[in-house]
Amino acid sequence: MALQKNDRITISITDMTENGEGIGRAGGYPLFVKDAVIGDRVEVIVTKPGKTYGFGRVSAVLAPSPDRVSPLCPLAAPCGGCQLQALSYPAQLAFKENKVRQHLIRLGGFDEAHLSSRLLPILGMEDPWHYRNKAQIPFGKDKDGRVIAGYYAGRSHRIVPMEHCALNQDGFDEILSLLLAFANEFHIAPYDEESGSGLLRHALIRHARGSGQWMVCLVINGRKLPHADELVRRLLKIPGMTDISLSVNTARTNVILGQEILFLHGPGYITETIADLSFRVSPLAFFQVNPAQTEVLYAKALEFAGLGGTENVWDLYCGTGTISLFLARHAARVKGVEIVAPAIENARQNAALNGITNADFFVGKSEEIFPDYVRAHPEETADVVVLDPPRKGCDPALLEALLACRPERIVYVSCNSATLARDLKILTAGDQEEGSRYRLELVQPVDMFPQTVSCECAALLTREDNASSRKSI
Repeated sequence: MALQKNDRITISITDMTENGEGIGRAGGYPLFVKDAVIGDRVEVIVTKPGKTYGFGRVSAVLAPSPDRVSPLCPLAAPCGGCQLQALSYPAQLAFKENKVRQHLIRLGGFDEAHLSSRLLPILGMEDPWHYRNKAQIPFGKDKDGRVIAGYYAGRSHRIVPMEHCALNQDGFDEILSLLLAFANEFHIAPYDEESGSGLLRHALIRHARGSGQWMVCLVINGRKLPHADELVRRLLKIPGMTDISLSVNTARTNVILGQEILFLHGPGYITETIADLSFRVSPLAFFQVNPAQTEVLYAKALEFAGLGGTENVWDLYCGTGTISLFLARHAARVKGVEIVAPAIENARQNAALNGITNADFFVGKSEEIFPDYVRAHPEETADVVVLDPPRKGCDPALLEALLACRPERIVYVSCNSATLARDLKILTAGDQEEGSRYRLELVQPVDMFPQTVSCECAALLTREDNASSRKSI
C-alpha cells in the first residue's frame, strides 16, 4: 500500500514496540504510531512513510483500548520523558515483562519453555507516581526570549516547557521555578547547542527521601555564575537544602555533566537511606532514582547471591557502593569497582558511615581491575560476582574474565534487558575450549521506572562445570 506524508488512515493497533509505539497495519504495510496502545482503533496521520514501513501519529482515537487510560500529565504526549502514561499500570507491567521475555528469546537465544519457570513475574509499585529522586532538566529559550526549562520532546532536543512533573518527588517544581525566576531576573542566557553560546545548560536536582536533604547542581558553559551568592541565599530558604554546586561543562557535547565541580555551599553530598543503610551521594555519583524499588531490587540481588558469610564477593560497576554494602554484612569480603572516582570516594565514606569494615573499593574499569587483581592474587577465590553495568552492558573483556575466573554465582543487575540478554548468551555459551559456562537460573524484572518503557532486571547464573581450577587470565 503506497502512503504519502500527511495521509489520514484508520487502523487497529495490534502490538507495541519496545519503545512504546503502537503497531498497526494498513493493507499489510506496518505503521509505528506514537501515543497509540494495543487494542486502539485510531485515525493516524502519516508522518514519515518508507518503502517497507512508516511512522505516524494519532489524530483521533476512534475506539479506545480497554487498557487505555487518561494520562495524569497534560504534557504526556509531547514530552519524551514518559511513553506509557496512556496505558493502565497493569498493562504497563505486562508490556515490560513481555519485553524482557522477547529480548531473552530473540537476543539471548533462550527458548520460551526454558524461560517459563525462570522468568519471574515483574515486581511493580503500589503507587507508580512521584517516585524519582533525581532530575536532569535542560534550559532553553522561548520565542519571546525568556528562559524556560523542561524535558525534551521525543526523539528531539526541543524543550517542552514544564511546571510540574508527575514522576518527580514533591518539591522539585518549587526549586525549578526558583531557578527559572533567578535566570530571567538576572538575564542569564541558556546554552544554545547550535552556536555553543549561553551559560545555563542543565539543572541537576536530587532529593534524599530518608534525610529530606536537597542537592542542586547547575551545569554551566563556563566557570562562573553571575549573582551566585544571591542564588545560594534563595535556595537556602527551601527546607532541607543541603548542597549547592556548579558543574563546569564547556564541551560541545550531549554529555550532561562536566567532571569539574565547583561547590557553592554544603559538604559536597547529600545523605540517602535505603533499608537501614545510609549513603552519601555526590553530584557525579550514580544512584538509583527510585528509592522504594531500589530496596526491592537490592533485596532480590542479595537473595540471588545466596551468601552464607564465608564468600569473597566482587561488585563490579559498584557506583557509590549501594549493593556492595548490602552484600558486605552477609559476606566475608566485598570488593567494589567503579570508574567514577567521586563515586568510589562516596563508597568508602558510606562504608565508614555504616560501620562496615570488610569492603574495599577500587577506581578503574571493571574489565581491567577485576582480571588484574585475580591474576595477581591466585590464592583468593571470587565466589560471587555482582554486575550492575551501564545501559551498554558489560565490556567483552570482562565477560571473558568471568568465564576464566569461574565464580560460583553471578548476579547480573541490568537497566537494559537487550544488553542483558546479549551478555547472558555469552556467559551461558561459555568458553568451549575450557568447558566453562553458566546456567541461567532466574530473571526477576523490577519496575524501577513506571510510566516509561524502561525496566530493571536481576538475573542469577550458576556455574555449570565442576572444574576446581581456573583458566589463566
